[in-house]
Amino acid sequence: MAERGAMDTETSRDPILNYIVDNPEAFAQNIGQMLAHANDAMSAYVAPLAEGELKPDYTEEITEWVRTLSRVGHYWMADPHRMIEAQSRLATGWMDLYAHAFRRLAGEDAPPVATPDGNDRRFKDPDWTAVEFFDFLKQGYLITTRWAAGLVEETEDLDEHTREKAKFYVSQLSAALSPSNFILTNPELLRETASTSGENLAKGMKMLAEDVARGHGELRLRQSDPEKFAVGENMALTPGKVIRENEICQIIQYTATTKDVAKEPILIIPPWINKFYILDLNPDKSMIRWLVEQGHTVFICSWINPDESLGHKTFVDYMKDGAMFAVDTATTAANVDRIDMVGYCVGGTLVSMTLAYMAANGDDRVNTATLLTTQVDFTHAGDLKLFVDKDQLSTLEKRMRAKGYLDGAAMASAFNMLRANDLIWPYVVNNYIRGKDPFPFDLLYWNSDATRMPAANHSWYLRNFYLENRFSKGELEVDGKPLLLSDIKVPLFNVATNEDHIAPALSVYKGNKLFGGPARFVLTGSGHIAGVVNPPSKNKYQVWVDGDDSGTLENWHKTAKEIPGSWWPVWDQWLTDHRSGKRVRGRKPGGSHYNAIEDAPGRYVRKRY
Repeated sequence: MAERGAMDTETSRDPILNYIVDNPEAFAQNIGQMLAHANDAMSAYVAPLAEGELKPDYTEEITEWVRTLSRVGHYWMADPHRMIEAQSRLATGWMDLYAHAFRRLAGEDAPPVATPDGNDRRFKDPDWTAVEFFDFLKQGYLITTRWAAGLVEETEDLDEHTREKAKFYVSQLSAALSPSNFILTNPELLRETASTSGENLAKGMKMLAEDVARGHGELRLRQSDPEKFAVGENMALTPGKVIRENEICQIIQYTATTKDVAKEPILIIPPWINKFYILDLNPDKSMIRWLVEQGHTVFICSWINPDESLGHKTFVDYMKDGAMFAVDTATTAANVDRIDMVGYCVGGTLVSMTLAYMAANGDDRVNTATLLTTQVDFTHAGDLKLFVDKDQLSTLEKRMRAKGYLDGAAMASAFNMLRANDLIWPYVVNNYIRGKDPFPFDLLYWNSDATRMPAANHSWYLRNFYLENRFSKGELEVDGKPLLLSDIKVPLFNVATNEDHIAPALSVYKGNKLFGGPARFVLTGSGHIAGVVNPPSKNKYQVWVDGDDSGTLENWHKTAKEIPGSWWPVWDQWLTDHRSGKRVRGRKPGGSHYNAIEDAPGRYVRKRY
């Protein structure tokens, strides 16, 4: 009741009083603490330099930004009429805003000039509209950033790749300069600073210093409470054993929970850009646990988090010493001639290449293949293609050669930048200005559990797939033999997600037509992660199947059958339809061939830097 009374008192007084500090002495003390922690943050930033550790040089990235945006500026400034038109458009928006502000100050009911998109959470606080000052800042920001985005869209002499880069750079600048990111221009932050007498700023700067120290001089943004999760303790809990390993991967076999199991086991090849336990996040969300409960024998490849000693490992090495090593292990441990293979994201690209390699060598040990958000034709590749052209790739390769790997934090930052308004700035504001610990969210903990990429592997992948698209053109060769998608005859279950910005549904659909055997295209709701990790018990999203694949993706979607809920049961039935139907006793990890090395999830997945 006391809290309710305080709230009633707070709302009954002049709203402007909410932005005034009540305790100047406490405020001064907290500002002093904030400055002390700022010194700690600076010390953590320069410490690697004092120890002789090289810090990243962003000169070439900045040059790329300037070069790209200068092309937009040149287009508009080269023609005086065009420049005047652009300036007039912006001036008109601001004049309308000034007129709107004067009408509000005069007490009139004036409709806004610019309003945020419905899903923009930055401006949800009522004071963004109720208080004229903040309303003016919000609308001015929207007018200006939309104008800038329009200039990029209307620049006529840009090739498509440069246009997409320019749009991306403008969106990054717009996200960074939002008034919601600064204390004096955000009503929520200003109120919180006043009500806590600046304690939030002291706590936030302390967290900033900790995160810079944790990143060895680079900010490692925390998106979840790192103390609330531990792999093998409350994540990746499905029982199993590591039964075989080499220098780049461990092979895990999970313990059967049913009396008998399907004869054909499932081998999963996950991406090495992230760690495999996204498929075993917790018992309620675990695809691995669900498969085991349905009576499948499940193997998975757990990739090492590499250091510089593995910098020479290429994509071909990951195929031979990873995917093929896993095929050998699974067939031997399960005592079978054929297995069902699954690849997720870049793991699916590796599986596709492995299938082509096996076909070229007359190896028929794969019964079916399932690809999850996988690209084999990169013509319509996702947003990551923004970072791949000859100049940017040369810069990246130079940086990777210096260390022998691409740092996991760099890859995580690239993914986060694609959704900066969701994955960067809300956490910057929450952590370092509001001084609050992020909510303990298992998915975001996994997202921040970044892995390194060996330099040779990552360079081979980006050049041969993203830059040159050689697989879809039939130009890949290994051991002197061409690797052709048309040679892959095994039945294929190909899953795309409707909102994927990493492997867009159009890219997956286009690639699906290149396989030489029966390839079933399936589309699910949501995005790259949530669309795949969608347990039936949650009854979320939907799956579309059996559309007309003779034409466009749009036509396929219109003619497809929509099924509510998860795609997992659809896939399970498909597997049943493409198997021998034979059952065997639930298998012991390793069978009679391999002794257990350690309990799942193994030590490779726990490796952090």
